Amino acid sequence: MHIGKFVFAQITQFLPQRQFRRIVAKYNDRTQEWSMTHWNHMLVLMFGQLIGCGSLRELTDITIAHGKKSFHLGFGILPINKQMLPKANALRDYRIFEEFAFHMVGIAQSKRITREFELHGRFYAIDSTTIDLCMAVFKWAKFRSTKSGIKIHTQIDIVTEIPVFYRITNAKVHDVNAMDWFTYEPLACYVFDRGYFDLARLYQINVFKAFFIIREKGKPAYEVVDGEDMLDGTDNVLRDQGIRFTKEENKEKYPGTLRRIVHYAPELHRCFVYYTNNFMLKAKDIALLYKYRWQVELFFYDKFIVMQSSHTHADAKLLIA
Repeated sequence: MHIGKFVFAQITQFLPQRQFRRIVAKYNDRTQEWSMTHWNHMLVLMFGQLIGCGSLRELTDITIAHGKKSFHLGFGILPINKQMLPKANALRDYRIFEEFAFHMVGIAQSKRITREFELHGRFYAIDSTTIDLCMAVFKWAKFRSTKSGIKIHTQIDIVTEIPVFYRITNAKVHDVNAMDWFTYEPLACYVFDRGYFDLARLYQINVFKAFFIIREKGKPAYEVVDGEDMLDGTDNVLRDQGIRFTKEENKEKYPGTLRRIVHYAPELHRCFVYYTNNFMLKAKDIALLYKYRWQVELFFYDKFIVMQSSHTHADAKLLIA
C-alpha cells in the first residue's frame, strides 16, 4: 500500500542499514566524515543501476534534476554532483560494498529455500558467458580482430538458484583461470562444464576437501582400479568406475583416484561421461547434479533478455513517483 514515500525509498527501506554501518565501521576509511555517507553513496549507485544509466554523468544529471527530493530518496541533504561521485568511487574501499552484497546474498538464499532439495548438501554450478561489444566504442575490451567483448564468470547456488559470485573480465580470459578466484567450501560440490577441465586445478579442489563434477574432455588414458566396468543400465548408468590416469603428465597433475561415470540421457539419445572425486553419492545423483548445471545457462539467458530491453528516463519517474 502506498504510504506517501517514493517507490525507490520503499524498496530500499528493507535493506539492513544497521548491518551496513557495522561493516563500514570495520574499515578505516578516511571518507567516513564526508557529507555523502557510504549509505548515500550505495543508494545512488543502486538508483543508477535500476534505471539503466549508461554513465556517471547521466546519473549525476538525474540526481541534480531531482535535487529537491534528494533527502527523501536517501541520497543525503545535497544532490550528488559530477565531482563528488567519481571521487567517492575512486577513494572508498570496495570491500565495504562487497561484504554487504554477500550479506544480502545470504539473506536471499535463506528466503529462497521453499522446498526440500533432492540431495542434502551445498551445490554450486560454475560457468561463463561472453558478451560481444562494438570495437569502435569499447577498444579497451579488444577480443578479436573485428570485435571487442567481456566475459562474465558466475557461480550459482543450485538449491536456491541465486548467483553467489560473479566476476567480469576481458573475453580473452580462459575459463580455467576463473577456477583460481572461487573460494571452495569443504564438503560443498562444484559442477563444471568441460571447458574447465584442468586436472591440476581440480586436484586443488580435492585438497580443499570439496567435491567437483565435470564432463570428460578428450579421451585421457586411464586404468580401472575399482568399481564396475559395465552395469546393467539401471538408472541409465552404463559405467561406474574408479580410475587413475596412466599418462605421466596427467598423473602428476592429478595423482589421486577419480570416479568415472558413463550416463545415458534418453531424452537426448546420447551418453555423457563425468569425472568426480565424490564416491559417496549414487551415480544417478551425479548425473542429476550435472543436469542442474543448466540453471546457470538459464540465468545468462534471462540477463540477456533484461539487457536487451530499453531503459528510458521514464523509469526514473516510476521509481520516484
